[in-house]
Amino acid sequence: MEIQSQPLDQEEMGGLIGLCIDAATKNLESVEKWRRQRRTLERMPTHLGEVVLQRLLSRKLVYPSLLEIFQHCVGSINLRGENLVDVEWMAYLGAYRYLHSINVSGCRGINNSSLWPLTGMDTLKEVDISRCSKLTDAGIVHLLSISKLEKLFVSQTGLTEKGIIQLSSLRKLSVLDLGGLPVTDLALSSLQVLTKLEYLDIWGSKISDGGAAVLKMFSKLNFLNVAWTNVTKVPHLPNLTCLNMSNCTIHSIFEGIADREEGPHLRKLLLSGATLSDINDALLHVEPRHIFFLNVSQSTLQDFEFLGNMTALEHLDLSFTRIRDNNISPILLLGESLRYLNLSNTRLTSTGLGLLVGNLPHIESLLLTHTGVDDSALSYISTMESLKVLDLSNTNIKGLHYLVGHSPDQILTLVELQNLKHLERLDLEETQIRDEAVQPLFGISGLKSLSLKSDFLTDISLHASSSLVNLKFLRIRGALLIASGYASARPLPLLKCVKWRKCWIFDNVTLSSFLSDHGLGLSCHELVPSSPSHWLAYCGVALDALYQTFMACSLHILGRPKVMRLICTFTKVPLHLSYISNQIENSITSSPSTLPERVKWNDNQLFFIAFKSSSLLYNHFAIYQI
Repeated sequence: MEIQSQPLDQEEMGGLIGLCIDAATKNLESVEKWRRQRRTLERMPTHLGEVVLQRLLSRKLVYPSLLEIFQHCVGSINLRGENLVDVEWMAYLGAYRYLHSINVSGCRGINNSSLWPLTGMDTLKEVDISRCSKLTDAGIVHLLSISKLEKLFVSQTGLTEKGIIQLSSLRKLSVLDLGGLPVTDLALSSLQVLTKLEYLDIWGSKISDGGAAVLKMFSKLNFLNVAWTNVTKVPHLPNLTCLNMSNCTIHSIFEGIADREEGPHLRKLLLSGATLSDINDALLHVEPRHIFFLNVSQSTLQDFEFLGNMTALEHLDLSFTRIRDNNISPILLLGESLRYLNLSNTRLTSTGLGLLVGNLPHIESLLLTHTGVDDSALSYISTMESLKVLDLSNTNIKGLHYLVGHSPDQILTLVELQNLKHLERLDLEETQIRDEAVQPLFGISGLKSLSLKSDFLTDISLHASSSLVNLKFLRIRGALLIASGYASARPLPLLKCVKWRKCWIFDNVTLSSFLSDHGLGLSCHELVPSSPSHWLAYCGVALDALYQTFMACSLHILGRPKVMRLICTFTKVPLHLSYISNQIENSITSSPSTLPERVKWNDNQLFFIAFKSSSLLYNHFAIYQI
């Protein structure tokens, strides 16, 4: 008997079933009330059992023995990144009668012994043990007896050539991820008996062109990743639709085809960081009219004329390439099809962007970060009426245009963006916008995500953002904000995430007020020390140079009707502030609530900090809905 999980639709989750799940997974006390009702849980539909278990996992309420009660009602479990998972957890999971998929990728407690409980599980079809560094050839042996295994992910584990060769006994494999492993030509040759393979990932392996010739034996292959290898030539693979040759030196793709129209219908091509002496020779045997996804970022390309033949292209990434105003014309030929265009970190200016006006009517995402565009580009962008995502961070945008020099007469240039009725995400970090310039943004009613970073922003902008009733994500960095600014900000009904970084100091009273206005309550995570909870703030200190000492913890903010999570990333850096007044030093060490609204030190001062005291400084905090 096999139980297939069915997705739980939002209507169900928002009704009686959703209320029941919320009540059952609220806290450990709630779990204890029902965990002994084994008979009821055994009859729970699989899709509900999986939702309950994942909810408990997200709230850190699962312990090994609790797993036992789900053994009849869970078919798929995702434990990715759960560091508490070890051999004891796996022992309980090995008893699951209908388990067909298990993901323990990135679980540091998984070792060779942890896989023993999975031995011979005839229901298991998918196993993901990627990034479990303690796993070696001895551990992979336990999986060889799983006769129905179809998908196996073992990238970045401790497997050697010997262990990889043993995988040839899993004849039903259709998906195999060996990324980051020492796959040699010999090891790859031994795997050619896996004739059902449709997906093969061998990035960072040791294969050469000689080993790559074996790939033609995988006639059903539709996905191939040979990034970061010495492969320069890929043979004809009749069913290949996605090819990744990033960071390779490329000579030819599908060489040997008499007529490229009869070759593979390649849909996705990733050549990021690739070395291409002649792109036309490399793609000579590739039919360009089928490609809809192309990534040539950071490649050595100088000639972009080949783009004109890719008439079905929807996604194009040209970031970190030599594209500029005088060679952007091939993009104009992409016309109706293009939806995503990344020109970040190129030499493009507003002049080049102006050439695109009217030629990309359906463009939905435009990324221009670290380019030379300025306010004159906004009028061109305003004509791209289908835009949903716009990234103008690290550009010359000021939001103001002075009619004559720096005279008082000025135009608010960001008002042009109000024409973008479908715009949902806007990034203006690291620009020179000021409070008066940013005001037109708050007339973009459909905006769901807004990111701002400027030393010229104050509480005025925070208050104005309250008019964005559809906003779900707000990120403000480097602004001069004080407690009164939070108090004046009206609650946003759909807000799920707030990130404030490198801005200011405020005390727990201000935070509590903000949370109260949003209908939330606060409870601390057990990992957070009690003393810093009095001042959940970042002092505006430039601690980026001390990244290696950063730690992560979380505070859970539980409320009605929303459930939020407060993530605090902080650094435990002992600070002796001998060059700062004793009053400030005493405030930090003895009475955090008396800290001034804003304290800021520059990088040079930080380098002279003596490590003597034991203060905890928060780098930033963010509030998330979960």
